[in-house]
Amino acid sequence: MASVSIYLNFSGEAEEAFNFYKTVFGTEFLDQGIMRFREIPPSDEMSGLPESDLDLVMHVTLPITGGFLLMGSDAPESMGYKVVAGSNMYINLQPDTRSETRQLFNALAEGGTVEHELQDMFWGDYYGSLTDKFGIKWMFNCAEAE
Repeated sequence: MASVSIYLNFSGEAEEAFNFYKTVFGTEFLDQGIMRFREIPPSDEMSGLPESDLDLVMHVTLPITGGFLLMGSDAPESMGYKVVAGSNMYINLQPDTRSETRQLFNALAEGGTVEHELQDMFWGDYYGSLTDKFGIKWMFNCAEAE
C-alpha cells in the first residue's frame, strides 16, 4: 500500500536520536532494526568509506503517531554529504507501482535537481531522490518488482 513518511539525515547522531525518539513514542524499530553502512554489499562507491563510518546508521524506521513512520540515517561527509540543520529532511514517497513512481519523480524533478536517478537498489526497491524547484527534498522507494 502506498505511503508517505518523514526521512531525517544526521551527522553521526542518528542512533542516539532514534533511541531517544523510541522512548518518546514508546515504539520499536521496524524491519531488522538499525541497518549500518557495513551491511552494504561491497561496491566501488563504498570502498573509500573509512572504518569509523561503517557503524553509522544507514537506515532505521520507527513508527510514531497517526500511522506515520519516522525514517533516518547518518549522512557521512566521507560520502560527500554535508548535513545542514533545516535542510536535512526528506518527504519519502512509497508509491505502489514503478510507473507511478516515475511519473511523480519526473514531475517533481522539473526545474529541480536530481540527486539519485531512479534505479533498482540492493535492498530490493526502485529508489531515487531529488530536490524540487522550491528546495523541497523528496525520496522515492517503490517495492514493485520489474
